[in-house]
Amino acid sequence: MLIYALVAGVLFGLYFSLVGIGLNLVFGVMRIVNLAHGDILMLGAFIAFGVVGIFGIDPLFAVPLAFAVFVLVGLLLYWVLVPRLQGSVNPEMLSIILFFGLSQVIEAITTIFAGTSERSIQSRLLGTVFSTIKVKLFGGKPGASGPISILGQGFPAPWVVAAGTSLIAIAFVYFYLYRTRLGTLTRAVMSRRDEAFATGIDVDRVSAAAFGIGLGLAAVAGVFAPFMFGSVTPAFGADATVTSFAIVVLGSLGNPLGTALGGVVYGVCYMLVQTYLSSWADLLPYVLLIFILLLRPSGLLGRRVRVA
Repeated sequence: MLIYALVAGVLFGLYFSLVGIGLNLVFGVMRIVNLAHGDILMLGAFIAFGVVGIFGIDPLFAVPLAFAVFVLVGLLLYWVLVPRLQGSVNPEMLSIILFFGLSQVIEAITTIFAGTSERSIQSRLLGTVFSTIKVKLFGGKPGASGPISILGQGFPAPWVVAAGTSLIAIAFVYFYLYRTRLGTLTRAVMSRRDEAFATGIDVDRVSAAAFGIGLGLAAVAGVFAPFMFGSVTPAFGADATVTSFAIVVLGSLGNPLGTALGGVVYGVCYMLVQTYLSSWADLLPYVLLIFILLLRPSGLLGRRVRVA
């Protein structure tokens, strides 16, 4: 059970890194507290439901669709909401109020149109792909799908795919921040927003791109939420937001790549609690938040709260 919990914790941890990295990117660039982050995850899950229900295709095809849709939504939301926030005396506090209201609106509208019942989906494509791989590598009957074996333990294929997608997302954020001109400008805005503006950097354009990418990554995480948690309801967003903040604070608030470490630590803790003290699992985000804020408020990578 310990081996299963540790490996599952790493898989879930990588997924949790994807859950939190968009939130941390937005905060790092704009110092905006997006309390609607979890609701974007929830909408990403409902895009997956829509892809299956309307088009009858595998939910994995919702991954690029969700990313593209919410990058555009993020750009629109930025230009409608954020410049007014940045011009206020206390943008951080005002962002909490604004995005809390947006979260409630998203949840209410989704509940009106989708109801309150739990929804789950399955991916036939995953089973087919991994069945083919097993047949090619280890033999057996074609079409015989099953769990993925890691260290002698069986894990659902969606967990492995979600972890792999998270690694790709982390690599994408690293490439964006450190290998592109826009990423260099983004790190400059993260470091000193006022100085970046004074040197002629188009801060609004850089911030809009970061906001769009952050929402797009959250929506991608949402596509995998029904596989990772079994089901999703319109009320899923509130809990997802708390979990995201726990992961972000655990790694380092304002350091997007620190979210990878925070996610893995959180994932391992989550699976250990689920395995040995399952009744306490729902309290884990709150306990970790209190613990890390009391002992190390800057997070595990606190020396790099601002990316240079």
